[in-house]
Amino acid sequence: MAGRTPFTNVDPETAAYLRRLGIDPHELDRATEQLLTYICVELLPAPPVSDAPRRSIFSRLLITEAAHEPALPASADLISVLPDTLLRNIVSRLPIADAARTAVLASRWRRVWLSTEPVLIDAFLRPSSSSVTAAVSGILESHPGPFRRVHLTCSHMSAHQAQLARWLQLLAAKGVHDLVLVNRPWPCDVPLPDALFSISSVVRLYIGLWKLPDTAGLRGAGASFPHLRELGICTVAMGEGDVDSMVASSPVLEILSIQGSHKGLRLRIVSQSLRCVQICSSVVENVTVVKAPRLERLILQGGRHAASGLCTMVSILDAPKLHSFGFLEPGNHVLGIGDTVIMAGIKESAATTVASVKILSLNVRFGVPNEARMVPMFLKCFPNVVRLHIMSRKCNRSAGKLSLNFQEGPTESAMLHIKEMHFREFRGEQGEVAFLKSIFPKVLETAVIIMANPSFTPFSVAVAFSELKEASEVIRCCQVLLLKSAGPEGGKAWSFKEGSDFSCEDPFSTVESSIFTPEQSKFIGFDESRKQA
Repeated sequence: MAGRTPFTNVDPETAAYLRRLGIDPHELDRATEQLLTYICVELLPAPPVSDAPRRSIFSRLLITEAAHEPALPASADLISVLPDTLLRNIVSRLPIADAARTAVLASRWRRVWLSTEPVLIDAFLRPSSSSVTAAVSGILESHPGPFRRVHLTCSHMSAHQAQLARWLQLLAAKGVHDLVLVNRPWPCDVPLPDALFSISSVVRLYIGLWKLPDTAGLRGAGASFPHLRELGICTVAMGEGDVDSMVASSPVLEILSIQGSHKGLRLRIVSQSLRCVQICSSVVENVTVVKAPRLERLILQGGRHAASGLCTMVSILDAPKLHSFGFLEPGNHVLGIGDTVIMAGIKESAATTVASVKILSLNVRFGVPNEARMVPMFLKCFPNVVRLHIMSRKCNRSAGKLSLNFQEGPTESAMLHIKEMHFREFRGEQGEVAFLKSIFPKVLETAVIIMANPSFTPFSVAVAFSELKEASEVIRCCQVLLLKSAGPEGGKAWSFKEGSDFSCEDPFSTVESSIFTPEQSKFIGFDESRKQA
């Protein structure tokens, strides 16, 4: 083991245990680092300040002032003439270590520092894990608050549980608004102190790699988050009903994001305030939207049932404003609307439709007949869809001879309002072509076909071109744009930031792709001459 890099995440006890089992702990360390990178980059809110090398705010301020004022002697003190309000604004935007250093300049600067609402990002402190922990403790103890934002992601808290409890007590007393709290595993089931639930001031809360306490018991004791609007739970060990209790304790919660729940999540959504629920990379037994009058987005990505061969039940009972729904998978989800479970052959009625949904995303293995045949049934349940996303998933097993006929599938009424279709990971398979032939005449304006990336997904590009050209012969009035995927098979990992960004109307629209060359487009007949108004 000599010369090996030290562990970043794995604690000595776990490393010794893995070695006794004949497992290289460095493999677990690397996998854990990849998980932490994904959580920090794609799931957590970005830090509000940066420690990137740059000219100091003070230097830029002096240059700006000098550009608008008459020439002053070199000894002139331009900073001291600024009001405290402006100085507090400047100091609050500095990395915490730089902000704290301003207190040594003069007594006035100490007053400015202590009256600032600081931003504490432990990743910008940069020493070893133990000294980061000590530095965080010192800052939280010495500054009176309130703390505008606190992001703590660098400490191995299994060895500092007493400090963790103290941190949360201080943050509760000093009114933190935005809190990100991630443990550096292992072990990955370090219990979160009950003090977390006493932080009544928090507006945005993200927690990662912990074990939740008994939330139902804490709620019974009066714990609540009266101002919480955004909650993210990443790779956290939870008991049944824990998420339900946290939602019930958050009367103004608008965004709920869950990743890495591996015990078998059973979620009942009952909330007067929730607008977005997104669950990714989790073991999910059922999701039931019981009563959510403001819910606009329901996003289920990369989930599976705890028991092999069983599907996740997704039931929509009362969600009158649900606008965007995905990624619905016929092979992994059973859809329920009201009291009806949607199955092949069921009659279409008002009781089996959700009229509010305008954007729908489906993940389908067209090579599996039973899954492909459910696509028309799902489309009938959402008759007012304007934009349809289809992700064609690769089928890893032989499905035998396919006999698919979509012509009698999506009825005209079900397709009446669709203006755009985005079909991703096209490989020219028989089921994909059959579906496109059935839907092309009914898509009113635009069809975007994104071919799979052959660098990640082996398939014949020439055959796919030929099959798509044949399918396009039925086009009469829609414009077709052909792109090629620039990302991995199935697209990149889900990002909470994209799912909860309400400035973007379509949370499923982000995709890594590029345009084929004019020569490639002409080869398959999708040049400018094929585009029709």
